[in-house]
Amino acid sequence: MMRAAMSKLYWEDFRPGAVAVYGPRLVTREEIVAFAAEFDPQPMHLDEAAARGTMLGGLGASGWHMCCLFMRIIADGFILNSSSMGAPGIEEVRWLKPLRPGTQVRVRATVVETRASKSRPDMGLVKLAYEMIDEAGTPLMSLVNTQMFSRRKAEAA
Repeated sequence: MMRAAMSKLYWEDFRPGAVAVYGPRLVTREEIVAFAAEFDPQPMHLDEAAARGTMLGGLGASGWHMCCLFMRIIADGFILNSSSMGAPGIEEVRWLKPLRPGTQVRVRATVVETRASKSRPDMGLVKLAYEMIDEAGTPLMSLVNTQMFSRRKAEAA
């Protein structure tokens, strides 16, 4: 997962402990408000004045917006250039700090474990721990999931 080369990633390319960082993406006030207006119209995501009176203490992106940004960053970072077969779900999502307008975010991905599928010899599973981080490296969101990838041996067969 650490390679600079652009060859397609397969299950065999993921090693426990490997870390990669993807991005950056600058998050604007306009996109925070637009996302919130359509999908999560709570005051803390729509209006600075109203947001100051909430537990966020100011305008912040919806957690669901953060999840969408996360997906775009990892899609561009490695998923679209991999043998990804999808994921059975998300094990955990935590919103740790508000994502403010003007923040440049990245996603740090750590391979937790890999295992071959017992029922599908053409597939392997990779458990990943992700953090969405700001410019200072402060985690804003964490997410853990298991991703399914084709195995290189299966592709050659």
